[in-house]
Amino acid sequence: MKILLTGQTGQIGHELAQSLQGLGEIISVSRQQMNLADLDQIRDVIRTTRPNLIVNPAAYTTVDKAESEPELAKRINAEAPGVIAAEAQRLGAPLVHYSTDYVFDGKQDLPYEETAQTHPINVYGRSKRAGEEAIARHCEAYWILRTSWVYGAGGGNFLKTVIRLAQEQEKLIMVDDQFGAPTWSKTISDVTRRLLLNGQAAAGTRVDPDHLRRTSGIYHITAAGETSWHGYASFIVDRLRAMNVPVKICGSDMIAPVPSSTYPTLAHRPRNSRLSGRKLTSTFGVTMPAWQTDVATFLEELVSEYGLPNKPSK
Repeated sequence: MKILLTGQTGQIGHELAQSLQGLGEIISVSRQQMNLADLDQIRDVIRTTRPNLIVNPAAYTTVDKAESEPELAKRINAEAPGVIAAEAQRLGAPLVHYSTDYVFDGKQDLPYEETAQTHPINVYGRSKRAGEEAIARHCEAYWILRTSWVYGAGGGNFLKTVIRLAQEQEKLIMVDDQFGAPTWSKTISDVTRRLLLNGQAAAGTRVDPDHLRRTSGIYHITAAGETSWHGYASFIVDRLRAMNVPVKICGSDMIAPVPSSTYPTLAHRPRNSRLSGRKLTSTFGVTMPAWQTDVATFLEELVSEYGLPNKPSK
């Protein structure tokens, strides 16, 4: 099997490059090799490589900047997935694509099911919803995997920002009225492999494209549980202190909770980013780990590998 993987330097793409090993020939392309803003280049790469499976985690993800670059966000997040889906359909190759909790407005109280009405409230969310719709129009065999609050060793993210601030400041202020589930990019990629293997053990290597065709649709793939940005930051600081990582914050009580209105941003954020994982479990028998479990494991690996506090990332 020939697998085309986009966005190899992104948080999810980097992990997928490892998790997909052994499933076939991995053709991993960078932004320079396949720029999603260049629709003709996308077609050329796919038609040249002729993959049996396309995995697309690449996206425009700078949420606030998207407000001033709506056309670029649309090109990368909406038009490019449509082109990828059309080329996948032409080849008979299934497509795995990653989307976001930001397709919802966050106004309902319960976790969002896959069938819930989408209503994005910022440019980024609208571009990602348009990408989902384009894939459904052009491709018969696809998984759209929505996730939220992604963190990992590569690139910038909230978790790594909190680590840096905890080493520099004695007090922090964090929003406490937005709720979601921090989700580790490694877990996303490992679960993707498991889904492709139809629940086989990690040692399995045979991907059945018909399995993807039979289960084609949208799935939510986020960590179990929920927290606020304030609760997330407090957990990070408490874990760092438990691991004897030097931080200036003497305890989570030095992290002040504030409403979103305290920190207005260019792009509006949904208050409720919780996504239900019931469909993932009922279809594939996969249950996502609790967000606390993954964050704790990630921090242990980060400290061990990078020797915090000096180098939190490569």
